Amino acid sequence: MYCKIILKYCNIIFSAFCPPLVFDIYADSLHRFKTFPYAAVEVKNEPILGFKEGSKERAELEKALQDLKGKTEEIPCVIGDEQVWTKDIRYQLSPFNHSHKVAKFCYADKELLNKAILASVAARREWDLKPVADRAQILFKAADAISGPKRAEVLAKTMIGQGKTVVQAEIDAAAELIDFFRFNAKHAIELEQQQPLDSDGSTNTMLYRGLEGFVAAVAPFNFTAIGGNLAGTPTLMGNVVLWKPSDTAMSASYAVYKILRESGLPPNIIQFVPADGPVFGDTVTSSEHLAGINFTGITTMKQCGGKNFHFVHKSADVHSVVTGTIRSAFEYGGQKCSACSRMYVPDSLWPQIKQDLLAIHKQIKLGDPVEDFGTFFSAVIDDKSFARIKGWLSHAKASPSLTVIAGGNCDDKKGYYVEPTIIETKDPQDKIMNEEIFGPVLTVYVYPENDYKKVLELIDSTSPYALTGAVFSQDKAVVAEAAKLLRNAAGNYYVNDKSTGSVVAQQPFGGSRASGTNDKPGGPHYILRWTSPQVVKETHVPLTEWKYPYMG
Repeated sequence: MYCKIILKYCNIIFSAFCPPLVFDIYADSLHRFKTFPYAAVEVKNEPILGFKEGSKERAELEKALQDLKGKTEEIPCVIGDEQVWTKDIRYQLSPFNHSHKVAKFCYADKELLNKAILASVAARREWDLKPVADRAQILFKAADAISGPKRAEVLAKTMIGQGKTVVQAEIDAAAELIDFFRFNAKHAIELEQQQPLDSDGSTNTMLYRGLEGFVAAVAPFNFTAIGGNLAGTPTLMGNVVLWKPSDTAMSASYAVYKILRESGLPPNIIQFVPADGPVFGDTVTSSEHLAGINFTGITTMKQCGGKNFHFVHKSADVHSVVTGTIRSAFEYGGQKCSACSRMYVPDSLWPQIKQDLLAIHKQIKLGDPVEDFGTFFSAVIDDKSFARIKGWLSHAKASPSLTVIAGGNCDDKKGYYVEPTIIETKDPQDKIMNEEIFGPVLTVYVYPENDYKKVLELIDSTSPYALTGAVFSQDKAVVAEAAKLLRNAAGNYYVNDKSTGSVVAQQPFGGSRASGTNDKPGGPHYILRWTSPQVVKETHVPLTEWKYPYMG
């Protein structure tokens, strides 16, 4: 989920006043739109490959995984075309085998970050004056590269570095990232065609300028696609970016950065600067050139989280509830901001739902996603995440209102492994029902089936978040009633479907309340966050009279 905070001026969204573009540049941009090869092409969602045994994509992925096995990639800071190493060396560890150093990288210090800022700002004006069609072409080319020759590499680095299974890497680092690049590029080109009305004797033009300054992009670990989108989309709209990748997604992020450069992104438009969080934050927010911060999942700022729900009515299809909840709660170890972590089940259905959940739970394979493609999910991302989730498991075992009915164990000897855990609570207000865990932990509250209206109100008021949620019911009247009572409880709301799995251009993503600013990446409105429009009126008939007709 995506949150944007502009720290320089709290009373406006963006403070960006750029010099006006000259009209011949605008006209050139419109001409390029009409002749641009991608403009007439219908953009569709990238197909998700199956990676079945014997398939070409599986062979390519297995080779890429083998090539990376046991190797440590060296990743510098990149300022312009200069690769820079500092003395502050760090390592990205594979979460399912923390003896494997996936990448060696370094932190940019304050001096280097300020150098990156100045270099970016110096490049901003020329980049902003480029026609949007030229900037869009870079994202189209990058998407084509990831869809084709670079797909296996980006997937392999996402799997090894971030502990994703084949399918989770495919829907993230391939399909979603490709969709972000292609649809945002298309939206940007089409946005330029949205122009105000002209009047007799004058023409009106809307210019879509980049923000005046630089954008700081702070990426999370859990989606390679989000990192690429946080950094790439602002550049599409004429901005320059300082990209702080996640320490635990360094390898895949660097691969995406290099693809963007190889696709024609000039130097200094995106600076690739791994850094310590507080140092990066202090440096960018103290800069007079800061125009915006693009980030997601910064829980230390109490922003952009999720405590997502599945509400089950007595009329629900039990099989759909069970399979949807298993996937939503446990895919990628629950490390999605949209993952279901609280479920409300009527007492009449609970015996069957419990039985089916436990039956599937016994079949879930937890392990190495590279060596065993039959793995359903792997280790959580790092030692900090492991320790936090372990604390929640201890809470569940010690609380008299909570009962662990499946899982509950964890082991970090080789990797940061946490069993898929299902907990039943007698107290719907226990903190495990309202605080984000970000791990494979599902808590269930069983309610008297006729009290479903009270439970809907409970769902809306229990958690400070409002990201995703799902209602399972075959009763249309109940579905309509739930939609009203839960109108503000989720930015992405599902009926008879799980709370995860939003697709670019189909379900633009985001939530409100403590879940962020609901900017809806994956939709046409997201790019507006990164532009500062200017309206130009040009009068062709001179004004010859200062008096108005009514004055006689």
